[in-house]
Amino acid sequence: MAYTEASLDALRRAGDELADATVAELFARGEVGTFNTLMRYVSTAGAPLPDGLPDVAREYLEATRTPPSWVDWAQMEQARLFFIDNNVHISTALSFAAMPACYVVPHVAKLLSASHGLKYPSKRMAETGQFTVHLMQPDAFEAGSRFIPAAQKVRLLHASIRHHLSRENRWDTAVHGTPICQEDMIGGQMFFSLLVLDSLHRLGIHMSAEGAEAYYYAWRVVGAMLGVDQDAVPLTLDEARQFLDLYMVRHMGPSEEGAHLTRGLIDLYEEVVPGTFFDPVVSALIRHLIGDTCADWLRVPRTSWDTAVKAVPHLLGVLETIEDHSPLGAWALDRLGHLTTVFELSSLTRGRVMHYAIPETLKKDYGITGTVPRTRRWTPPPSTV
Repeated sequence: MAYTEASLDALRRAGDELADATVAELFARGEVGTFNTLMRYVSTAGAPLPDGLPDVAREYLEATRTPPSWVDWAQMEQARLFFIDNNVHISTALSFAAMPACYVVPHVAKLLSASHGLKYPSKRMAETGQFTVHLMQPDAFEAGSRFIPAAQKVRLLHASIRHHLSRENRWDTAVHGTPICQEDMIGGQMFFSLLVLDSLHRLGIHMSAEGAEAYYYAWRVVGAMLGVDQDAVPLTLDEARQFLDLYMVRHMGPSEEGAHLTRGLIDLYEEVVPGTFFDPVVSALIRHLIGDTCADWLRVPRTSWDTAVKAVPHLLGVLETIEDHSPLGAWALDRLGHLTTVFELSSLTRGRVMHYAIPETLKKDYGITGTVPRTRRWTPPPSTV
């Protein structure tokens, strides 16, 4: 599939018809509070839906309770094994590359401010981390799993943001397109898949082509569960590269919201890292993974660790050598990776379960006080070849 400015412009006008209609009906009938209260008790796939659930919500949940019919389960299992083998590296890439990349897109940073608040980056990180962990469980799509209910709720959460911003005159749709449009949903899918794979490569992680393709495939399935138009989504890594390059050229740039969210992210992880000696590693790692231009836009501070962090691939290479030559070492590293991921997630959630509730209002202090200002589009430097 070839992507053009015109085709991406069309995606900017499209939302998610099913989820949008469901949310509109819930608000029209005044049933959002009832839905949120009852859905707190629905956290596993296959659980009976509670009595009193609004009919429109029940219909939506029935329609979205199964994965797409085209899912290749062998590919999904390969993706799960890839995640187990690289869970710490993937968590690192999600935290220090994918998330800051979202902030480099000014209107996305504005949207994230609306849905999570400039003061609460841990909520966004906790929700993303918990969602990914649910996805990579062996029973993710079976009865008793937590992934499908989480996907159903996140899809409605996105629709609720579109509902609020479009109806409260806090978003210039004519200029900026539909909030959380199809282009942005596909862009987010690229951040959490292709950009993560790019970051693993930058960290010096050796990956098989099959493993990388399986990981990308898993996020295609996620996109389908979240309402991404499957006629528009890139099917291959090559198509994904074309889409992401064009998307970033169209939208990336500096913004106050992006810088503020990044500062909150850095502060958050400096709290997670024990002591203070290693605090600068957080900023250095972000700068290493997203590059100096994006890091400067986000006002990521330069530190004395900026050079030292470039040695990370060499250290990881030593660990991979141990893993490749010692079954015991491989088991120990996988176990350490699992424990590290669990510790990181527990630190972010503070032991809470993320419920992905539909916000009944968007608070004014969340940063959406008017329309998003136009930003100067980034132009690639002229070729020197």
